Amino acid sequence: MNQTEVKIVRSAKRKKTIQAKMVNGKLWIYLPSGMTKAEEQKWIEQMSKKFDKRKRSKKLNNNETVQKRAQQFNKQYFNGDLDFDIKYVTNQTSKFGSCTPQTKMIRLSDRIADMPRWVQDYVIIHELAHLIHPNHSKKFWEKVYQYKYTERAKGYLIAVGMDSDEE
Repeated sequence: MNQTEVKIVRSAKRKKTIQAKMVNGKLWIYLPSGMTKAEEQKWIEQMSKKFDKRKRSKKLNNNETVQKRAQQFNKQYFNGDLDFDIKYVTNQTSKFGSCTPQTKMIRLSDRIADMPRWVQDYVIIHELAHLIHPNHSKKFWEKVYQYKYTERAKGYLIAVGMDSDEE
């Protein structure tokens, strides 16, 4: 499990609500006093996971690398014409990326952060292409296949068991 120190605070005033916050590197979890040890353990695990995900997301997004790479691909493949925001998220477990053209928001699964750079680059280019081609049309794939490792990256993602969003 997680290395973060957990401090449990039970309260007779609490009937149902559970609260957690990080204070000076410790995870403080506030629980009702009538909760069983098994329920307490369930909440410790759930809150620890939640805070670990938040910490990972913050770490990945504090690094400007993904933004710089996306801007580099914007210039290289899209003549610098695209306007967008891009960030890693920890709640995408079945897709490796998503794009909302209306808001110009690209979200990358944190799972790809540990994959080879050429796979990450493919996902970034794939999602950038959705800003001009919101579906998987022939023109969309023509744009994506300008990246020389597209086929290789698609195969890699299939092999590691991540769903493809091609359909």
